[in-house]
Amino acid sequence: MVRLTEYTSYTDAQAHYSKEALWDLFDGSRERFNIAHECIDRHVDGDNVALRIAHADGRDEIVTFTEISRRSSQIAHFLKAKGIEKGTRVAVMIEPSLAFYCAIFGAIKAGAVAVPMFTLFGPEGIKLRVGDCKPELFFTNAEKSPEAEEGGAKNVIVVDQAFLDSLADLPETFEWDTSGSDLAVLQYTSGTTRALPAAVHHNHRSIVTLMVAALYATGIRPGDRFFCPSSPAWGHGLWHGTLAPLAMGVSTGTFSGKFDPVRLLKALSDFKITNLTAAATHYRMMRNSGAAEDYSYAFDKLSFTGEPIDSETAAYVERVFGTKVRSMYGTTEIGVIIANYPGANDLEVRDGAMGKAVPGVEVEVQRDDGSRCDPLETGELMVKKAGKWFPTKDLGRVDADGYFYHGGRADDVIISAGWTIGAVEVEDAILSHPAVAECGVIGAPDSVRGLVVKAYIILKDKETDGLAQSIQDHVRAKLARHEYPRQIEFVTELPKTPAGKVNRKILRDQQAAKLASAE
Repeated sequence: MVRLTEYTSYTDAQAHYSKEALWDLFDGSRERFNIAHECIDRHVDGDNVALRIAHADGRDEIVTFTEISRRSSQIAHFLKAKGIEKGTRVAVMIEPSLAFYCAIFGAIKAGAVAVPMFTLFGPEGIKLRVGDCKPELFFTNAEKSPEAEEGGAKNVIVVDQAFLDSLADLPETFEWDTSGSDLAVLQYTSGTTRALPAAVHHNHRSIVTLMVAALYATGIRPGDRFFCPSSPAWGHGLWHGTLAPLAMGVSTGTFSGKFDPVRLLKALSDFKITNLTAAATHYRMMRNSGAAEDYSYAFDKLSFTGEPIDSETAAYVERVFGTKVRSMYGTTEIGVIIANYPGANDLEVRDGAMGKAVPGVEVEVQRDDGSRCDPLETGELMVKKAGKWFPTKDLGRVDADGYFYHGGRADDVIISAGWTIGAVEVEDAILSHPAVAECGVIGAPDSVRGLVVKAYIILKDKETDGLAQSIQDHVRAKLARHEYPRQIEFVTELPKTPAGKVNRKILRDQQAAKLASAE
């Protein structure tokens, strides 16, 4: 029988995809299934590498399937001895490392619900999540342990090499007992640390559906050397960057510690990575570092997510890395629904397009009344689930050939003097100016126009006389004349979600607070 992993073309994806074909990629059944077994235990064979971890301090950590399997089993036995039962929440707040992956897979193997948490959360962010999911045990490192306790976590355990070694007398295998419908992971979506974002519940069989994204959005195939620098505390880093490749027996890599684009570039070169998926912000930071051309690469597949990538960065990536970077679109709640099929040589990658719908998913652009938009007409992106249309809260449009284009968040649209302006398009134009490193665009109140475009801009160098006017003229030349930023504020940093996206909501809130204080 030919597995889906043996097909690479867009045509074959449409012809051979089925839900049952996804199940054929796994050992388990709907009645008996465990993510830790599918991602780790079944791939134990000698010294096969599971993970390549690039630490910010310059260390490389290479971890085999065998070591994760052995140590995660010992953690599963430890949890059982602690009275952790099926369905009990176990929080894990550790930077990517042997300790992190053994803790995550140990909890899942034991039938507990793993709750990954971002290591940059302080006591306030921890308190919100602990109060919501109520973990019975909290795995962390020595540095975060006091903050976890301050945040209300109970049974805080420091997982380091000494802890792992202390479990050496426990059995190195574990007989798991979970079904596909049992809860496996509770994942918080990215958001500010001061407001509790939604928690998404994933059962063990969620990884079967995940293979749609793995096959068609990141293009993972056996033999790849994969890498994802996104934190595994978030959906992209955990599901697309960790679980998906490991489920196929493919080695994956990640970044640990304070992000450094030059350190990442060196790791991608040293590890001879062939398939990279990252946030659009990561690609921009690699470009802006000025070091990307100092290394050699082995890429044949590149993908990005999180937000649209600006055209200047996309062109730069293609020139330096040797292949186009392909978009994938989805959310933690609905999964990936649109992709550009990395590795599919029969699908054109159109500039600015997110790609086409993935197999088995129906996507449509709709008007407010629920009717389908005409080609290139902007509306809300909707996905059909269980026979009903589900809103993504994103705007978009689709061309006559079925390629989808992102139009920004619905609440990022700026209505100025009756004109509808998309923040994403304006940001793309601003980012193409040679002096601009990063930017965020919102609507600012105006007594005449209602709203005007305001841009918060981080420069590559110092501000010079006439630069604001130069940026305005640049945008006028690229977009309609009414879309240029009438207000520009040069800043040294932009508020971002933990996943790396510019947080326009915070920019709007800051603008509103500034105006209120001036009254």
